[in-house]
Amino acid sequence: MSNEEIKAQSNFLRGTIAQSIEAGGSHFDEHDIQLLKFHGTYQQEDRDERAARRAEGREKAFQFMVRSRIPGGALRAEQYLVHDELATRWGKGTVRFTTRQGIQLHGVLKGDLRPVIRAINEALLSTLAACGDVNRNVMACPAPLPGTVREEIADLANRLALHLSPRTKAYHELWIDGEPVETGAREDTEPLYGATYLPRKFKIAIAPEGDNCVDVYTNDIGLVAHRGGSGVAAYTVLIGGGLGSTHGKSETYPRLATPLCTVEPAEAIELCETIVAVQRDYGDRTNRKHARMKYVVEERGIDWFRAEVEARLGRCLQPPRAVQFHDLNDHLGWHRQSDGAWFFGIHVPSGRVKDSEGIRLQTALREAARRFGVGFRITPQQNVLLTGIADDRRSGVEKFLNAFGVETDTRALGLKRYALACPAIPTCGLAVAEAERALPSLIAALHGALEEFALQGEPLSVRMTGCPNGCARPRMGDIGIVGRSLGVYDIFVGGDAANTRLNTLFAKAVKFDQIVPVLRPAIERWKNERIGSESFGDFWSRVCETAAVTA
Repeated sequence: MSNEEIKAQSNFLRGTIAQSIEAGGSHFDEHDIQLLKFHGTYQQEDRDERAARRAEGREKAFQFMVRSRIPGGALRAEQYLVHDELATRWGKGTVRFTTRQGIQLHGVLKGDLRPVIRAINEALLSTLAACGDVNRNVMACPAPLPGTVREEIADLANRLALHLSPRTKAYHELWIDGEPVETGAREDTEPLYGATYLPRKFKIAIAPEGDNCVDVYTNDIGLVAHRGGSGVAAYTVLIGGGLGSTHGKSETYPRLATPLCTVEPAEAIELCETIVAVQRDYGDRTNRKHARMKYVVEERGIDWFRAEVEARLGRCLQPPRAVQFHDLNDHLGWHRQSDGAWFFGIHVPSGRVKDSEGIRLQTALREAARRFGVGFRITPQQNVLLTGIADDRRSGVEKFLNAFGVETDTRALGLKRYALACPAIPTCGLAVAEAERALPSLIAALHGALEEFALQGEPLSVRMTGCPNGCARPRMGDIGIVGRSLGVYDIFVGGDAANTRLNTLFAKAVKFDQIVPVLRPAIERWKNERIGSESFGDFWSRVCETAAVTA
């Protein structure tokens, strides 16, 4: 049965999930697996145990990833503590911050899904629509910097997330109320999504002009806030971004969003809903690999898309304003907030919050929440901002973090500062290669190559994924490493610091231990031929463009 048939026959995302939970066991059937995503959980297996279990004749080590939807990545201390407790009690013990500003708990067992999801909701958060063929977590710049622009962006992210959330009662029946599913017709309606929801996932991000920390061009809808007076004067709307592709499938490709129009702040939600409706009606429902909105925009054209939106709105759209981005600010270190307090940005390697030898990050964040009552803001770089720190507590907070081995000097981070990786093996079923577990040794080897040419102080973004679906946005980095098969990767180069340019293929099917040797001549050439302080990505973008023109 196809995904479209599963959705159509699911009784608004119920399927037989409730019956399967009551029946016990370790896993769900193939139909319910697809529906569980809408509820914020993926069925996975621990692939590290696969061979041993197969040899012993045992079933796979089934487990579940539970993802919380957190618009703009903002949560209170007590909400973070709930996730930390759930990870310790029912998960694998670690919390993971995602590149879309959510939180993932790994290793949850089937029988524990209901208490975990219920506890998240009792903390006034939700897992509904954190996954699935709907609009997912709405991203927004997490930094509470002075001025009202970012406050308005955060407010819009929350309102958009609520407005575009599925209306089905199934979520509360299954996970919160625990009521048995009735067999008759339901009163549910989905005024926006309908019974088959969207053809594929849908992503929205909001950025203040100048700071592209959310990678706004990689989303189905990107809203760029223009400052006017004391707040947001208008939003330029970008559409059709997305980085996922499939090896060997030429009809799939990464694409950056295209400017569509500019809207007043009061019109933003209506416009976004209309764009979602166009994707609902025209997205490819026959081929899920070709189902994202980027293909509708690319193949039908931006003019067609604009005309379709205007027809549905009953008015003309204003031309898009020019957008300027000068940087990707990761917001690490100390910064003054709009309310006069301070926030402190902490680097979290690959978003994995855990205690390890010498660095007790998980304990530090737990105790910071308990002792100081700080707010938490998850960043698109998988880091965390501790907010609401008074002047007289700054030095105490920093000493407190240092006591747990947490690095508070951003200069000491080196290449780690701008490195991202997806979880990949052993938990992600789509991964064909390592990423999170392989990144530290890759960064160490790459640092050695930079030292050889006295370039170790240069900012360089490295993004690594275990497959081409793009969760860590590898096609936007100075260097992108994309898994092709076990231990084999494609290398891309040429992204820019502001995240406005795709990188290009540099080397194909490279074994892991050869990645740095393959990149070494490229680093040497950058050292010898760059213009001024030209970055690695800018240099290789210029070189590749020149080569293409010459060819």
